[in-house]
Amino acid sequence: MGRSTYRLTMAKILFVITGADHWTLADGTEHPTGYWAEEAVAPYEAFKAAGHEITVATPGGVVPTVDKGSLAAEVNGGQENADRIAGVIASSDELRNPIRLEDVDLDDYAAVYYPGGHGPLEDLAVDAVSGEILTRTLESGKPLGVVCHAPAALLAAVQPDGTNSFAGYRVAAFTNAEETQAGLADKAKWLLQDRLTEAGVQVQVGEPWAPKVVVDQNLVTGQNPASSAPLAVELLKKLG
Repeated sequence: MGRSTYRLTMAKILFVITGADHWTLADGTEHPTGYWAEEAVAPYEAFKAAGHEITVATPGGVVPTVDKGSLAAEVNGGQENADRIAGVIASSDELRNPIRLEDVDLDDYAAVYYPGGHGPLEDLAVDAVSGEILTRTLESGKPLGVVCHAPAALLAAVQPDGTNSFAGYRVAAFTNAEETQAGLADKAKWLLQDRLTEAGVQVQVGEPWAPKVVVDQNLVTGQNPASSAPLAVELLKKLG
């Protein structure tokens, strides 16, 4: 009895995180980045509190780099919370010991989650292994969460006929307006909202920096860092 209850209440959730520590800008300079702290930590804490197990996977199994800007007091509601988030990252065995994305067996996981940061624009946007994971998760009906810049990974999810696996789906993603306000739009090789639209993905644009979550079948997406906690709530609902 205890064992079956355990199986019902606890799920394994796969976090796919960028392995990049920089984003190459249009002029060839490298903008230091990685994953965005809040987007990893808020869902991490929500899933763990609900009794679920987390495995982190990165390209090549590299330990993911946190964007130092995402640990600043001003983006975390003050120094106290910034220190708390940094502490969660430092103490996370999962973040310190990722598996290789290439070794993921999707059958082991009940849900998949992609946090953002500018890192995915550098690696996951062109990572065919990640693209296959995304396509298979979408087709499996398992809950799939993707937030902020992580929808860049959807660009690598391509069908044999060249169409995007997510074409026609409604998503939230980091917007052109937000990239402009962040001061990086005019330095980027391309903008996420534009690329997704070109791929046939329907980007639903909300107010800059305000929480916005879009649910389309088993796909749950969020626009920005503030959307990561509400996105986690929606994913947990789908896990039951």
